[in-house]
Amino acid sequence: MKIQEIRELIKLVDQSEIDEFVFESDGSKVKMKKNKGAVYSVAPVTQEAPKAEAPQVKTADKLEGKPTVQEAPVPEAPKSNESDDHLHMITSPMVGTFYQSPTPDAEAYVKPGSKVSSGTVVCIVEAMKLFNEIEAEVEGEIVEVLVKDGQLVEYGQPLFSVKPQ
Repeated sequence: MKIQEIRELIKLVDQSEIDEFVFESDGSKVKMKKNKGAVYSVAPVTQEAPKAEAPQVKTADKLEGKPTVQEAPVPEAPKSNESDDHLHMITSPMVGTFYQSPTPDAEAYVKPGSKVSSGTVVCIVEAMKLFNEIEAEVEGEIVEVLVKDGQLVEYGQPLFSVKPQ
C-alpha cells in the first residue's frame, strides 16, 4: 500500500463518524483510531501510537523497520482583499483535486464577477476517481477563486468567496 493511499484513508476516516478502522492487504495492516479529534495510523508496527494533540501519521520504513512520525499539515484559508464579514465562503466538502471546468479545454464554470444562485455548479472536486460537482449555497456574485485548477484541496478549505445578494 502506498503512503498516498494511506493518507487518503486517514482523511476519509477523519471526515467520517467512524471511530476505528482496520484494513489488511498483502500482509500489511493499517489500523486507524480516532482519539479526541486525532487520527492515528499504524502499519506493520505492533505498538499503539502515543496520544498527541495534533493528528499524526505513524508508518513503518520497509527497509529498516523503524517507525517515523509526521504531523499532518493544517491548511490555512487564503486572505481575501474584501472584508470577510460580508462574504460567504464556498468550501470543499471533501479532500480531492479542484477543477474549475468539466473538461480541460472547456471554459470555467465561474470566474470573478460571475452571478450564481443556490444550486449553481461552481466547480468539480475529484476524489478517488469520482468527479463531484460542487454547488453554490447562496445567490450572489463570485468575488474571488481561492484555489488554482488542479490543486489538491482539503475538507472545509475555502474554494470561492461570494458576495451574497
